[in-house]
Amino acid sequence: MIARALAPTLLKELQHSNKIIILYGSRQVGKTTLINELIQKLSFKTLKVNADSGEDLSVLSSRSPEALKRFIGEADLLFIDEAQRITDIGINLKIIHDTMPEKRVIVTGSSSLDLANRISEPLTGRTWTYTLFPISFREWLEHNPVSSGLNVAKLEGLMLYGSYPEAITIEGAQRKIQYLNELKQAYLYKDVLALGNIRYPEKLNQLVQLLAYQMGQFVSIQELAKSLKVNRDTINNYIDLLEKGFVLFRLGGFSRNLRKEMTKMNKIYFYDLGVRNAVINDFSPIHLRKDKGSLWENFLIAERKKHLSYTLQFANTYFWNTHTGAEIDYVEETGGKLNGFEFKWNPKKYRNSYTPWQSAYPEASFKCITPDQIREFI
Repeated sequence: MIARALAPTLLKELQHSNKIIILYGSRQVGKTTLINELIQKLSFKTLKVNADSGEDLSVLSSRSPEALKRFIGEADLLFIDEAQRITDIGINLKIIHDTMPEKRVIVTGSSSLDLANRISEPLTGRTWTYTLFPISFREWLEHNPVSSGLNVAKLEGLMLYGSYPEAITIEGAQRKIQYLNELKQAYLYKDVLALGNIRYPEKLNQLVQLLAYQMGQFVSIQELAKSLKVNRDTINNYIDLLEKGFVLFRLGGFSRNLRKEMTKMNKIYFYDLGVRNAVINDFSPIHLRKDKGSLWENFLIAERKKHLSYTLQFANTYFWNTHTGAEIDYVEETGGKLNGFEFKWNPKKYRNSYTPWQSAYPEASFKCITPDQIREFI
């Protein structure tokens, strides 16, 4: 069992807070395993409901305080898995919270797409919300302690096969690839298709493939719409759904001087590189790949996203490009301070400074991250 960074935070909330805990994260990422592990550490009598099974959903959609009280009974803790399946879940959770404040409630959802819409207004001020990602590099390191220098081959494995729990623990490259292909086919779009009212599912798959090839590059909505023969609104809607389904995420451009800096287009990154490589069916070794720089960039930005989330740090995140060609891979703005980061897979390309960035923003910091600096970054 790989210990999850969120476990202590969630355990503390369950022990000391009566707010409803919402845990988001994609399917197969380990949400149910984590919650079951926490339940074993608590003395609470627990009622578990799996909304995917179809049982008990009518009661949890009833809006009846009496029916909900009978259903929960003497349980101290109510655990609802995949709650986005339940009609009126937000209203019913509000009733539970307001009429049975002594009860602990934890709810998971594999898509923020519909669950967030259903709970945001009814549960205002009544929730703590967290996201569980695929295994973070920090979690992996704690499970596989490295006393001396980091084994780059191990790092390459994470960049090729990703960090879903089973992709990490299963043995053998072919078995990992088989698992990732099954994950892609069975789970990747399941909630997006089910909850997003997708009119052209084949276009969604084609869009993900195009975005996988453009990972870390500027993405033109107009060009994507033209390639897929759909309108711009459809492309924007599909990308939004894929973000809420924890398949990919966007990074916007940073600017305080719009005439010189590029901000109109976003860059796209994947939450998990194993999924991305399965989408384009490319698991060739890192040293043979033309996209090794993009893989390293995506890996670091996704890992930084996990780190900020798990440590409850809130930062505005961007890339930086100018029309003259100067660029910074990743920028964080927090507490009024700017931090710029450049990512280099080859340690020989490490540098201490980058003049265009530091000339444009003298007050900002700059760091170059190679495999040798990865620990301090994520």
